[in-house]
Amino acid sequence: MLKYFLHNRITFMALTVSLLSGFVLFAQTIGVKAVINADQGKHQISRHIYGHFSEHLGRCIYGGFYVGDDNTKIPHVDGVRKDVIAALKHMKIPNLRWPGGCFADTYHWKDGIGPKADRPTLVNRWWGGVIEDNSFGTHDFLNLCEELDTEPYLAANVGSGTVQEFIDWIQYTTHESQSPMAELRKQNGREKPWKVKYWGIGNEVWGCGGNMTAEYYANVYKQYATFMDGKEFYRIASGANVADYHWTEVMMRDIPKRMIEGVALHHYSVIDWNNKGSATEFSEEEYMITMQRALRMDELVTRHSTIMDKYDPQKSVGLIVDEWGGWYNVEPGTNPGFLYQQNTMRDAMIAGVTLNIFNNHSDRVRMANLAQTINVLQAVILTDEEKMLLTPTYHVLTMYNVHQDASWLPVDFNNVDYTFKDKKAPAISISASKDAAGAIHVSLVNIDHSKKHSVEVDIRGYDFKKVTGTILSSAKVQDHNTFDNPEKIKTREFKGFKTSKSSVMVDLPPFSVVVLEIK
Repeated sequence: MLKYFLHNRITFMALTVSLLSGFVLFAQTIGVKAVINADQGKHQISRHIYGHFSEHLGRCIYGGFYVGDDNTKIPHVDGVRKDVIAALKHMKIPNLRWPGGCFADTYHWKDGIGPKADRPTLVNRWWGGVIEDNSFGTHDFLNLCEELDTEPYLAANVGSGTVQEFIDWIQYTTHESQSPMAELRKQNGREKPWKVKYWGIGNEVWGCGGNMTAEYYANVYKQYATFMDGKEFYRIASGANVADYHWTEVMMRDIPKRMIEGVALHHYSVIDWNNKGSATEFSEEEYMITMQRALRMDELVTRHSTIMDKYDPQKSVGLIVDEWGGWYNVEPGTNPGFLYQQNTMRDAMIAGVTLNIFNNHSDRVRMANLAQTINVLQAVILTDEEKMLLTPTYHVLTMYNVHQDASWLPVDFNNVDYTFKDKKAPAISISASKDAAGAIHVSLVNIDHSKKHSVEVDIRGYDFKKVTGTILSSAKVQDHNTFDNPEKIKTREFKGFKTSKSSVMVDLPPFSVVVLEIK
């Protein structure tokens, strides 16, 4: 009897172990399952979500965009680098914000027009204390936007300017004739006006733009906006710093909807404002914290949007995230006021997840501007005299431009966690859209530092025949492009997927970005 009992107990235990082992193995092979409802597109993803920011800061304008009219060493168009123009056209840049940033609230636009030899200089008190000679001004910027086929987004000087100065700038840039400022523009060589739709009324007025309260600024905003025609212009209020929800509440409550088209929001992915860490020599813990900061954008957009919904259920006012990106310590030996930092695969992760967040909130997010375009913060381009390189962030923006003005598709998926010690973050980020030709694009990001993850993408309401893919990945998350090795990180064809009748099984390597095209 005892022998029989022991035999059966051993058999039962073996079976249990076997079943448990099988369950564990099965559990380990289960990845993320995403369902895309291809017949349920609700609204358009504005191309302006993929906008950029150019400030008179460090080497963004001078030495970045602009090398001077008389430069014989670097090919240019009216002083603007040809290689930069070509790269930004390829990326399909939809808009460009200028001249700041904090610089905007010390900038007087009339100093930057007329003969360049006659233009006054000023001290750039915000960024390094360098001398600004105003050689790059309104004509240079707006002509650059025409060359790029991109829409200008001008930031008005509210901090140290006047309403009259603002009105004059509007007339100078947009009036056909019959105004003193239009005549002045013609005297300076521009017969026809430019098309300038987007205007920011102040920048960070809670800080460098004037240290105002929300209630005070709402009145200042209304004063400036009164002298603009809302049917022609898209007026953007200086918005909240990160989680200042009271600020958004006041903007939406106190400014009549007939006087406003957009409210801004600024958020940077910073480890610690007192010690931002190295752009290239960072630990996995620093990487995790940076990604947590980047992913917080979803919470911020959600909560600011909820406040906006209370006052604007029709969603007529856009949320404009006109400064975002990673911020680290400057590169050793460079001017601390120039904010020059390298750009690694960590930055590609920031770009990938942030753009997915914007896509998935595109019912409210109408514009966003990565900070900044060249040589500053999370730049898409770095330059050194005649040399130029494209950063990992550039490649992500280029991969994602398929979403511009496409129809957003809802994606439902379970997620898995990326964990490090006591910290965790959702490992997978996804967004999807359908373009005008009917092709579906799915952008997927795996931020996990060490593990690959599989994602089964189930396509419903759509019969497809062909799938292609592009990937951005590298051996180490600290990898970056240099002037000696400018193509260390670049996009390549992605083949890590299998298709079935209605789904695509994707294997995402650690810290990688993948975009699928499904036809």
